[in-house]
Amino acid sequence: MNGFTERRASGAERSGSSDRVLTWGASHAMLPLAGRIAADIVRYEEQRARLQPEMARLDRLRHTLDWPRRSRRYQLQEEIAAVEANLRQAQAELEGLGLTLLHLPSGLIGFPTLVNNRRAFFSWQPGEESLAFWNYAGDDVRRPVPAAWTKPPKARARRGKSKPKE
Repeated sequence: MNGFTERRASGAERSGSSDRVLTWGASHAMLPLAGRIAADIVRYEEQRARLQPEMARLDRLRHTLDWPRRSRRYQLQEEIAAVEANLRQAQAELEGLGLTLLHLPSGLIGFPTLVNNRRAFFSWQPGEESLAFWNYAGDDVRRPVPAAWTKPPKARARRGKSKPKE
């Protein structure tokens, strides 16, 4: 398993516009903005993961806490609520673009497309240099994008046709 299935974002296979289909070129053009949003999502998730263990410990001891630790617990509640609000906002930005968060901890984003008339995603995550993988919706296996898919549609259409006669 490649970690793709653990802690999937809720609704990971349903984006706000489930019928939206993007070409590789359109997806590639959206990558800079989507990449910044994904980096924010990863950062917020890391912050939440860092704060939650301390919060869980203080919650278990909440009936016996002295004032400084009780105060810290209240502070943590506020920090976690703020981080979660930021995380929801970033996820909403992705959905507003018609994109899908496929894996929360890694920031894996899906750009909706069709492959063989099946719902699929071009997928990208922070740390990757370009949009180089795809997967079917509901499938954890990321496959390399074939080079032919990255060519403009007119170039692909001309491939099988002969030169027009004069």
